[in-house]
Amino acid sequence: MAEPSSIVSFPITLRHEHRVIFTRDVFAPGNDTLADLLTPREPGGTARAVVFWDAGLAPAFPDLAEKITRWFAARPDRVRLEAEPVALQGGESVKNDFHQLERVWATINTAKLCRHSFVVVLGGGAVLDMVGFGAATAHRGIPIVRLPTTSLSQADGGLGVKNGVNYFSKKNWLGSFVVPHAVVNDFAFLHSLPPRDRRAGLIEAVKVALIRDAAFFEFIAARVDALARFEPEPYEAVVRESARQHMEHIATGGDPFERGSARPLDFGHWAAHKLEQLSEFRVSHGEAVAVGMAIDLIYARRVGLLPEPIAERILALIQRLGFALFAPIKEIRGPSGRQDMLDGLEEFREHLGGRLTIPMIRAPGDRLDVHEMDGPVVKAAFDELRARYG
Repeated sequence: MAEPSSIVSFPITLRHEHRVIFTRDVFAPGNDTLADLLTPREPGGTARAVVFWDAGLAPAFPDLAEKITRWFAARPDRVRLEAEPVALQGGESVKNDFHQLERVWATINTAKLCRHSFVVVLGGGAVLDMVGFGAATAHRGIPIVRLPTTSLSQADGGLGVKNGVNYFSKKNWLGSFVVPHAVVNDFAFLHSLPPRDRRAGLIEAVKVALIRDAAFFEFIAARVDALARFEPEPYEAVVRESARQHMEHIATGGDPFERGSARPLDFGHWAAHKLEQLSEFRVSHGEAVAVGMAIDLIYARRVGLLPEPIAERILALIQRLGFALFAPIKEIRGPSGRQDMLDGLEEFREHLGGRLTIPMIRAPGDRLDVHEMDGPVVKAAFDELRARYG
């Protein structure tokens, strides 16, 4: 007769500190923000690091690599750069090219970094995601410091605990959850961006306001025209508050590593992710989120969740910020030749597993989760967008 099974178990509790530091011109000679973060674990030592940076920064910051090298060289007793800063092609394509991930691993290996070392990465969300995954898988995890350089990554994408690359033609199919050593938001990067990229972060601010904070939504609404002009004071205030809201939810929402089925910060994202894929990422993430939110707002209105005046006010605000609500996806076609958005629902569910959970709103700051979406109503919402804005 077999002996009964027995179990030995012990709880493991890990404490993480999730932090974002706001600064300006982080590699200026007198700015020690980064040096204060790159601290050796053992007293008296020197922190060792490698730096990866988004080559898309080069037109606005042609001497960035030299500036980074000089900054490290001026602090030899505190930090040591173990390789020349490595430029990586920015944009979503970097997450589709496995050779770029191998470059990250090769740089870390050649520099002989260890888990007491640091990986520093500057760039947009795609570069942060890919390098973050490389650091997380080298030696089972090297601490990473993220310096988001786009409005989208400073307001949202660079602040989370997720890293990943695309695989099997699916967004972020390979990835990891890692709390970064720190995130540094350098506002100096934002004002050099072209309008399309400066605008992108504003849609994530609208999103987090809609699902979390009616007062923040009203703050944005009261300044919508100034934000559309990228006036520095309100623009930086909105990026800062969006960052704070996203980090607060990750740290206090009870599910930082997404073990459940809900993704409350992903309002509008089930459609956005599919739009990005169908466009072969010609439609940017920010543009796709604007359209995805518009689909869900109209869907919520059609099924009676959201009063029409509120839906129309939000749609008008998104447009006043400069976002198109259908035009960016006119030419998208799937493999079947159809503009089929409904596949995105199953892919969204599959990515987390469990029950389909889509965040919706009844009003700004009043979120609820729905577990079923009516396919014909989704199609009607999409067709309405085409009729109104196409």
